[in-house]
Amino acid sequence: MSEKIAVIGSGSWGTAAAVHLCNQGHDVTLWSWLSDESNRLASELENKEFLPGIALPSSIHFTADISCVKDKNLIVLVTPSKAIRATCHSMAPHVTDGTLIVILSKGIEDGTLCTLSEIVEDEIPNCRVAVMSGPSHAEEVALGIPTTNIAACNDVKYAEYIQSVFMSDNFRVYTGTDVLGVELGGALKNIIALCAGITDGIGFGDNTKAALMTRGIKEISRLGISMGAEADTFWGLSGIGDLIVTCTSMHSRNRRAGILIGEGKSLDEALSSVHMVVEGVQSCRAAYELARKYGVEMPIVQKAYEVLYEGKNPKDAVVELMQRNPKSEN
Repeated sequence: MSEKIAVIGSGSWGTAAAVHLCNQGHDVTLWSWLSDESNRLASELENKEFLPGIALPSSIHFTADISCVKDKNLIVLVTPSKAIRATCHSMAPHVTDGTLIVILSKGIEDGTLCTLSEIVEDEIPNCRVAVMSGPSHAEEVALGIPTTNIAACNDVKYAEYIQSVFMSDNFRVYTGTDVLGVELGGALKNIIALCAGITDGIGFGDNTKAALMTRGIKEISRLGISMGAEADTFWGLSGIGDLIVTCTSMHSRNRRAGILIGEGKSLDEALSSVHMVVEGVQSCRAAYELARKYGVEMPIVQKAYEVLYEGKNPKDAVVELMQRNPKSEN
């Protein structure tokens, strides 16, 4: 059954989602923040800046008019996390009552420490909200390489609807109700991926990265459980699944930025070189504040914060982590 869908955000993941949904036979509109970008996508049928080499179906409707969300069966929100509130504020007057919005973006709002679903509910109270996350590099989704995600909503029937819309031979979707856990797993793993890149840039090995990932997911779950999320969520697709792919793949902008920092580049130099949003940077500051708020020990996040925002030498940060007081693994 063909659904009318608006994909809000034409970065790499938004473009890949639009391609996938269009290939599933849905009526897809892809919204860009800039009209020049929308016109370029329509004329070239390729997102040369964010998803080069992938042909865009000519049946996609390209627009920079946010009113495109009106009367859609589903809105897929894929803008950078820092733009979510402003985008939702612009969308709000045009969203039809009861419309389901599924958030594919990952992050935590700086300052307020709101999750993205909380922002959407605050700005568009007349909508229904779900999230979808998991190990899903845009480059592979657009190529039809097998990918698996979890869709979560407080009311499982809406998660099942998202499942039915996205499911295909190369995109499998599971359902759940732990919205908070799925969001935190998706957002916080970017910090660990940034750290994994830093260790690569320094020249450390696989042992270091394996330890970082294992202890990293422990920190993520510790905070998530303290905030009310379900423990099992962090051992699933939006937790350990997303963590593995983001820490090990060169598709990961967080890992790539981390490599540059580990090699001695400044944060600004690393971000400029990657030339894409590196969500782990903003999420690190938010996670640092959340750990303090909930009284949760997150030593890796703390050292990442010191490297990113206080100028600590990355090698010194690793040494300090290794020299922490001996303790039980649990």
